[in-house]
Amino acid sequence: MNELIGELFPSALTREIKERFHYVDNDFNGNARLFFDNAGGSFRLKAAVEQHAVIDAIPDCTERTHRSARHLQAIQAKGTDDFRLILNATGGAVFASLTASGAMFDMIRAVAENVSGTNFVTTCLEHPSSFDAVALYAKRLDKELRVAKSNPETGGIDVDDVIALIDQNTSLLSVMYASNISGAKIDVKAIVQRAREIKRDLFIIVDAVQHAPHGVIDLAEMPIDAITIAPYKFFGCRGSGISWLSDRAARLPHHKLNGKPVDFWDLGSSAPAQFAVMTAVVDYVCWLGTDGTAPTERRGSFVEGMKRIERHERALLARILDGAPAIPGLRHIHGATVLLDHEDLTKRDLIVALALEGFSPAEAVKAYEQRGVIVYERVATSLYSKRMLDSFGIDGAIRISPLHCHSADDIDRFLTITAQIMEGVGNKHSGK
Repeated sequence: MNELIGELFPSALTREIKERFHYVDNDFNGNARLFFDNAGGSFRLKAAVEQHAVIDAIPDCTERTHRSARHLQAIQAKGTDDFRLILNATGGAVFASLTASGAMFDMIRAVAENVSGTNFVTTCLEHPSSFDAVALYAKRLDKELRVAKSNPETGGIDVDDVIALIDQNTSLLSVMYASNISGAKIDVKAIVQRAREIKRDLFIIVDAVQHAPHGVIDLAEMPIDAITIAPYKFFGCRGSGISWLSDRAARLPHHKLNGKPVDFWDLGSSAPAQFAVMTAVVDYVCWLGTDGTAPTERRGSFVEGMKRIERHERALLARILDGAPAIPGLRHIHGATVLLDHEDLTKRDLIVALALEGFSPAEAVKAYEQRGVIVYERVATSLYSKRMLDSFGIDGAIRISPLHCHSADDIDRFLTITAQIMEGVGNKHSGK
């Protein structure tokens, strides 16, 4: 296997994977389609949806002591343990919120308001839920806001550009794991290591919402203070963000009921169904990582499963960029331009930013939809895109985001449709 271009799942395994998810090849009305907008919310694992429905139907309150309540408590405890397993995290606090965005505001507020320092550091590629939270509290608390620039060549953030902004007076570093426009992975591990060489007790918060379904996260090798994911982008269900805080971050003053422990972050009644979803997701990834030769320990199986996902997705990325012997990739289709196209695929998640000559991003999205393909436009008029696109010097892009559930045949179909779209433009210009 060539690590640089990954390795596709065997065809039989891909078919089995597709069977475990809803609506991979068809929409909910049964219409054939390619859903390449998983960066906006991934395919739902059937087991996750089923478990959510079963557990959510139980009316009992987890704060009681009878048998059904204890059953729900056990489900939540298992889901909490499995979330820690995803992160390889020990100690600290796990809490569920309505969204990962809400959790980012809460965690950033706790650090910003209670840790001494004169400046906050973040990057220009952050999701608004983290960037705007840091900016809000910098303004409110009269702190300097330092923003690391992007690298238009890689589509990401250079480690040196983040580290150059950190000093002894930095109280907060907020950084994302991967760009949701370019797919570029940020070397968070290197950033954390070098940041702590400058200031050992710096509080570091990581947004892993985009990256979590694509690769291994290991907090044992990357000591941070807070991290959040969104289950609906990790094969799970909408309706919750799940976060982890270190022991010291969890004890910072935050919104909570007075009678609760100092490190307790949940507000209101818990939703055990969301934790059942986490267990279903981990079960699935462990299944992918177990073949009789891989480790049987749960974290080991999970890591192996995520590595296999990463290798398969890298192979899909290589195929979408360079194509197959009889099918040109996006790099070779006349009129198609891959934006922010870094050559090293090991530093990219499965997201492609694309421009099609003769089409605005919104027009291209409609052209794809007419042919049964769902993609999404990222444009400078959107509050979710403008800051990032401006930093790259582009007005917009068509975001292509398949998932490991897809096959090489799915990629080939997408490439064929793209070529047909561009051929239609050529025929229009030539008067054919």
